Amino acid sequence: MTQPPKGTAPPGQPATPTMPAVPPQSGATAAQYGATATAPRSGPASPQGRPATPDTAPARRTAWAEGVDRLRAAATTEPGRLRLIGAVLALLVIAFGTVTAWQMTERSSAADDVLHSSQPLSAGAADIYRSLADANTAASSGFLAGGQESADTRDRYEKDIRTAAQGLITAAANSDPGSPSTDTIAKLNKLLPEYKGLIERARANNRQGYPLGGAYLRYANEKMQQQMLPAAEDLYKRENARLSADYADAKPYPWTAIGLGVLALGGLVWAQRRHYRRTNRVLNQGLVAATAASAVVLLWLVVGHSVARAGLNSSYEHGVRSLNVLHDARIASLKARGNENLTLVSRGAETKQVSATEVMDLYDYDFQQDMKTLTKGLALAEGLADDTAGKKPVAAATANMKVWKSRHQEARTADDSGDYQGALNKVIGSAADKPTGECFDGVDTNLAAALTHEETEFKQAAGNGRDAMSGLPAGAGVLAALAAAGALLGIGRRLSEYR
Repeated sequence: MTQPPKGTAPPGQPATPTMPAVPPQSGATAAQYGATATAPRSGPASPQGRPATPDTAPARRTAWAEGVDRLRAAATTEPGRLRLIGAVLALLVIAFGTVTAWQMTERSSAADDVLHSSQPLSAGAADIYRSLADANTAASSGFLAGGQESADTRDRYEKDIRTAAQGLITAAANSDPGSPSTDTIAKLNKLLPEYKGLIERARANNRQGYPLGGAYLRYANEKMQQQMLPAAEDLYKRENARLSADYADAKPYPWTAIGLGVLALGGLVWAQRRHYRRTNRVLNQGLVAATAASAVVLLWLVVGHSVARAGLNSSYEHGVRSLNVLHDARIASLKARGNENLTLVSRGAETKQVSATEVMDLYDYDFQQDMKTLTKGLALAEGLADDTAGKKPVAAATANMKVWKSRHQEARTADDSGDYQGALNKVIGSAADKPTGECFDGVDTNLAAALTHEETEFKQAAGNGRDAMSGLPAGAGVLAALAAAGALLGIGRRLSEYR
C-alpha cells in the first residue's frame, strides 16, 4: 500500500505542519520558518500582524480634539446644529452684557470722581494758593497802616492763614502716601509757621517804629513768593492733572462693548432668518425677545454714553476751563496788590534793570507784570462765559481793574515826587482819597462771584453727565441675562420639535 508523502494528512484528516530539519540561525524569527507563534499579551497587534511596539502605538487623543470631533459630529444633524447655535448666541449676549457693565462701571466711577473728588481737590488747591497770596497782601496792607492797622485787615490775614492750613489738611487726607503731592504738602506745612513768625516780627518792629520791620516783611514776602506760592502752584497743577486723568477715563466711547453688541444683534438676526427659511415661521418668540433686549442695551449704551460725554464736555469747557482762568486771574490780582503795597514798604530799596537806561522799583515792576496777567485773564474769562450771569461779574472786575491802573499811576506819581503820604493815601487811604484798595476789593469780589457761578455750572453739567450713566451697568447685566435666556428658550422650542 502506497504511503502518503511526509507532511500530508491521510484522506479525511487535517494536515499537520512539520518544522524544517535545519535549525533557525541566530536572529531569525519563528515566523520565517512557519512556526506558530503566540502574540504577546502586553499590547494589541500591529496592523501588519506584528506585536505593537512603543514606536507603533497610536497617540493618545486630547480632550480638545475629542471635543472638536464631537462638535463636528453634532453639526451633521439639525438638532446638533441648533444646540451649537443656541450656545453661541447665549455666549455672545452674555459677553456683550458683561463687557458693557464693566466698561460703564469704570466710566461712571471716573465721572463721579470728577464731580466729587478731583475737581473739588483742584479747587481746594487753588484756594490754598489764593489764601496764601491774600494773606501776604493783607499782611503788607496792615504793615503800611502801622499802628492804625484795622481789625478787618488783621481778621482777613488770620482767616487766610486758617483757610490755607485747613486746605492743607484736606489735601493731605486725599493724597497718596509717598506721592509728590504729599511731599509738597509737608513742605507747605513747614513753611507756613515760619512765614507767620516773620510777619509777627515785622509787625512788632513796625509798631515800635524800627526800620527792621520792613526788612522782616520783605523777607516774609520773599519766602512767600519764592517758596510757598510755587509749592502751592505745583500742588494745584498736580490736582489739575488728576482731574484731567479722570476726564480722560470717563469720556472715551466703550467701543469694545458696542462692537460686541453689534455682533450679538447680527447673530440673533441671522438665527431668526435661518429659522424662517427652514420652517417658514416668521417669528420665534424667544429669539425676538433676545433681540429686543440686546437692542435696548445697545441703544441705551450709545445714547446714554453720548449724553454723558456731552455733559462732561460741557462741564469742562464751561466749568473747569472758566474756573482755572478765573483762579489765575484772582491770584494775579492778589499778587499785584501785594507788590503794590511792598513798593511803598521798600521805598526803592530793591530795584530791577529793565533796559540799558531804565531802572525800576522791583515791586512796581512785578506789579506791572501781574496786571498784564490779570488783563489777559479777564478778557479770556469773559470770552469763556456762556451766559449773562457769568459775563456780568467779569465785566465789572474789568472795569475795576482799569480804574485801579489809573489810581496806581497817580500813587506812583505822588511817590516819585516825594509825597509819600499822598501816595500812601492813594493806596490804603479812606474812601475820600479814592484809594486803589477799593478797586482791588471790587476786582476780588467780582471774581469771587464769577467763580461761584462757574462752580454751579460745572456741578450741574458734570452731574448730568454722571447721571446719564447711572443704572446702565446693572441694567445691561440684567437685560443681557434675559436676552441669553430668551435665545436659549427660542432654540429649545425649536429642538422640542425633534423629540
